[in-house]
Amino acid sequence: MTLEGKRLLDEEVKFLTQVERPKIVAAIEHARSLGDLSENADYSAAKERQGFIEGRIQEINAKFARAQIIDPTTIQTDRIVFGATVDLEDESGNAITYKIVGQDEADVKKNKVSITSPLARSLIGKREGDEVEVNAPKGKINYSVVKIRYV
Repeated sequence: MTLEGKRLLDEEVKFLTQVERPKIVAAIEHARSLGDLSENADYSAAKERQGFIEGRIQEINAKFARAQIIDPTTIQTDRIVFGATVDLEDESGNAITYKIVGQDEADVKKNKVSITSPLARSLIGKREGDEVEVNAPKGKINYSVVKIRYV
């Protein structure tokens, strides 16, 4: 996981523990004050939400325990590796930039691709000027590696 990915997950845990957890505790207390819990939909919904929040906090903490945090700015290589920001050009001359990140950080809308994606797997180990053939769901796509950055 990149430093940015860790920061985003840290922010999510902070939000869940400092904002969502107190809200749900208050909602449970309010629902309890209404009486019979066996037929109290507010109580059931609040308990379900509490379970989701606690589960997500545990999931993120488990990811931190297993993760290796990488600062891309410290990487010094002329090859594409995890954390690289890569400028590509397709056969039509269209330019596109992708950053290779961990699975939890991937966001195609922000041009962040998972290290396990077909594109990233095809790019790993390549250098500037190399040609890359990607087996994508819509077929084979050819790219030229224009520039590699570690930012």
